[in-house]
Amino acid sequence: MEENRRGRIALLGLGAALLVLVFVSFLLGRYPVPPGMLLRILLHKLLAGLGSLLSPLVPGAAGWGLGQSWDGSMEAVAWNIRLPRILLSCLVGCCLSVAGASYQGVFQNPMASPDILGATNGAAFGASLAILLGAASQMITLSAFCFSILTVAAAFFVSRLAGGKRVLTLVLAGIMVGSLFSAGTSFVKLVADPSNQLPEITYWLMGSLSGAKWKQVGLAVIPMAAGLLPLLLLRWRVNVLTLGDDEARTMGVNAGRIRLIVILCATLITAASVAVSGMIGWVGLVIPHLSRKLVGNDYRRLTPASMLFGAAFMLAVDDVSRNLLTVEIPIGILTAFVGAPFFIWLITRKGDAF
Repeated sequence: MEENRRGRIALLGLGAALLVLVFVSFLLGRYPVPPGMLLRILLHKLLAGLGSLLSPLVPGAAGWGLGQSWDGSMEAVAWNIRLPRILLSCLVGCCLSVAGASYQGVFQNPMASPDILGATNGAAFGASLAILLGAASQMITLSAFCFSILTVAAAFFVSRLAGGKRVLTLVLAGIMVGSLFSAGTSFVKLVADPSNQLPEITYWLMGSLSGAKWKQVGLAVIPMAAGLLPLLLLRWRVNVLTLGDDEARTMGVNAGRIRLIVILCATLITAASVAVSGMIGWVGLVIPHLSRKLVGNDYRRLTPASMLFGAAFMLAVDDVSRNLLTVEIPIGILTAFVGAPFFIWLITRKGDAF
């Protein structure tokens, strides 16, 4: 009972911290937006959007909204630049963290992370290839997503051809296939134009949300929601998987089927995240362990805690990325700087960190 109470308090605290960070993130930037004006802009947009939806049913609803008392550029900064980036930061952090927690539970390995099956390596190759071919930004994102899914599918295919324990062969196949796509990325960088294409590939590989737009959010949220919802609904069954297949079978749980569903959903949200943000490491490895320190190992609380913690962490890192220096720092660099020391602290604490 005490553990459940502590877990609920931790979840409420994480939710409150995320809301505060979202509001603060709107205020950070080189173009100032006063808090009062920000609230008026957001309320105006909310009322106007609601009115347009209800206009066929409610006469005069199309005119809902507040009288404009702000500059048009201020509205553009708050609504078209900062809000999509804030939402995308939260979505990417949430998905990477939940994917890492899910993989750690399914594979019963505390070192498992979203790239364990080669999804990020496949996305890197897909994006690099699209840049080499001169594709537009949306095609780069689509190519990264497709190759990420293709990499994991190839890992599944190889693991089925191999004998031995299914989980172990899947992990080994993921490492092998991922290394092949990593080599492919290196080759693409070798033949890329060093003046234009190579810098673009290198910057994409370091991870960034600088190009976040509403269209990107709309494209990413569909596969993310499709993967997150089953993971939330099945989170108690992940607890059973951590006990082993024999114990799961005695409790009436088809371990193989649940493991496959969890892996597919975690892969889907990982591919969607990497496709829109580039390669961002450590989030899916460190945040689940920090969440365990707050709510324990029960996935009924760990999954939502990882979602909230991951979203808040990624948003905070993105705020530092775009405001620390005059030139934006790639997020992948910052997450490594922050994540690696945290992980060292975790594993060097007295007692078992995992």
